[in-house]
Amino acid sequence: MLDETPHSAESIRHSLNRVHAESVPYWTSFTTSAFLSPIGSAWSPADNVRHLTKSIRPLTRGLELPRFVVRLRFGGTSRPSRRYEQMREDYRRALSSGGQAGRFAPTPLTDVSDADAERARIMSSHADAVSALGAALVRWTERDLDRCQLPHPLMGKLTVREMLLFTVYHNQHHVDVVRQRLSDATRG
Repeated sequence: MLDETPHSAESIRHSLNRVHAESVPYWTSFTTSAFLSPIGSAWSPADNVRHLTKSIRPLTRGLELPRFVVRLRFGGTSRPSRRYEQMREDYRRALSSGGQAGRFAPTPLTDVSDADAERARIMSSHADAVSALGAALVRWTERDLDRCQLPHPLMGKLTVREMLLFTVYHNQHHVDVVRQRLSDATRG
């Protein structure tokens, strides 16, 4: 999906929007039944989208806070932010060491009486989350992206820029995971 490596606030915002725009046709290519059904013992495509939405919302809330509150609550740093490629590799390493979604795992869907409406709600909620994150990011300066930190459940404290770079990759990663699981399921 990405043929660039985002780093500036504008390129990160562009990449978030681009990954989202490119993933929507993938998510909508599933029948509603397939979208809501688990892939073997793994999450359904819907669960992957819900997980992404659930992980974006706290980041957006953090970016909506005044910078001094973020620094007071989570600390500041003077170290340089890691680049996209390094964030991607560090996240992959955390996953290969047994990292899991934890509290960001989607809660099980129960009693879905109108599957098409549920699917529309999931996709709309995700689009709203991506849009809100982009809007919150606009308020941040390049300097503040590197000076403020936020906690990541698997990777510890990340600069805000690193958290955003992780989010770009994370959204792409889940599309790739579903593609791979479906490919494995059809071969197996």
